[in-house]
Amino acid sequence: MDQHASRRDLLLTSLMAALPLGISGAAASPLNPEQTIIKPPDALQWQTLPPFPPGSVDNVALAGQTTAPGLYYTLVRWHPGYMSAPHFYSTDRYCMVLSGIWWCNSGADFDPAACVPVPAGSYVRRVALTPHYDGVIKSHNEPVVIAICGIGPVNFTLSDPSKPPWREV
Repeated sequence: MDQHASRRDLLLTSLMAALPLGISGAAASPLNPEQTIIKPPDALQWQTLPPFPPGSVDNVALAGQTTAPGLYYTLVRWHPGYMSAPHFYSTDRYCMVLSGIWWCNSGADFDPAACVPVPAGSYVRRVALTPHYDGVIKSHNEPVVIAICGIGPVNFTLSDPSKPPWREV
């Protein structure tokens, strides 16, 4: 028996078996909310975590926790005029800018004027144990929303623990 013909016949048989269902207009099964979990934007519960001041930065934990072992996925929203103080994490963080402009820099010396604007659609990887800071400069009128994923615990550590974890800019 020709192997190529057998494979071809198997593929064609599978295709033909599926074809009548696609043409007949048969209804698809309904979405199972236990298998596909959807949260529209108005269902997300943004929180300002202490010790950050209200209106500075908000967070939504979508999966896992940054303080617990394992995978986490979170949304962070920085409001204009606030940035993080220089800090680092013990694990890498993988970030996508979803909306707005995120202002980022590396190093332990805080200098918002040296930050790089990172527009929506951009990817940023924060390398473990390297100091950095970020947020939204005051002259911008919209917050930035960042999706962040990584492996916890992240062990947030300030470069200068004598100062608060945020800066007004």
